[in-house]
Amino acid sequence: MIKRNLQTRYPNWFLGPAIFLFGFLFVIPTLTSFYYSLTDWNINRRVITFVGLKNFKELFADIKFRATLSNTLIYSFSVTFARNFLGLLFAIMLNTAFLKGRNLFRVIVFLPYIIAPVVIGYLFTAIYHPVNGILNQTLTFFGLGFLAKDWLNDPSIALFSTIMTDVWRTTGFSMVIYLAGLQAIPHEYYESSDIDGANGFKKLIHITLPLLAPSITVNVVLALIGTMKVFVMILVLTNGGPGYATEVINTYIMSMFSLGLYGSGTAANIILSILIVIIGLPVLLILKKREVEL
Repeated sequence: MIKRNLQTRYPNWFLGPAIFLFGFLFVIPTLTSFYYSLTDWNINRRVITFVGLKNFKELFADIKFRATLSNTLIYSFSVTFARNFLGLLFAIMLNTAFLKGRNLFRVIVFLPYIIAPVVIGYLFTAIYHPVNGILNQTLTFFGLGFLAKDWLNDPSIALFSTIMTDVWRTTGFSMVIYLAGLQAIPHEYYESSDIDGANGFKKLIHITLPLLAPSITVNVVLALIGTMKVFVMILVLTNGGPGYATEVINTYIMSMFSLGLYGSGTAANIILSILIVIIGLPVLLILKKREVEL
């Protein structure tokens, strides 16, 4: 009996340390954050008092924070769509057995993802330089000087420039996941469609995309969550400027903590967490349901 009890209970001994670490490093800090978001905690106060939802009301009344929310959503949805579209396109192109050097092209597309975002940020700061930047010099060389811009200091295009940088960095990651999904599709399906006379577009719509549903789910959900938490790329490229044209929630949180407004900064962090849940969870459920239906 004792030996049997040991056999049934020993898995719990392995779960114990993981549960402890999860609670200590995630659950307790999360609950503590909820509490401090409801206080007037700041650098000028020795005694922290409970203020309820005051911090949240002030945040949503702040024009800068509302612009920050808008920038975060625009950034997230734009990068998610672009990197998935391009990642799928590259995956289909580089999954062709007849393409010479396809492994080299795969490496070239994936390579930016393994470079630290800080390095890429500084690299594109030089590329986007209005005078000495490679981008404007290339446009001028080809007679397209009228397209040259101050890519990071013009409020109308600064957010677009940061989006394009992140798309360039992360497309390779999406491509690898789609490549794995494509290579898991049995070739017999395509052979049967050839017999039925299906063209390439019909194969894509009726075979490739339905069977790539799990890969699409993984890519879209990871991209949404990752881009809503974007920080380093924006910090290095623009630091949220010019003005607050590229300010996102994480850079806003940093500015609040830099000013010593810890309660407001924590409240902004709670809003970001809630935003990720209310956007990410429905998207995940819809895509998972779509997988079952297909």
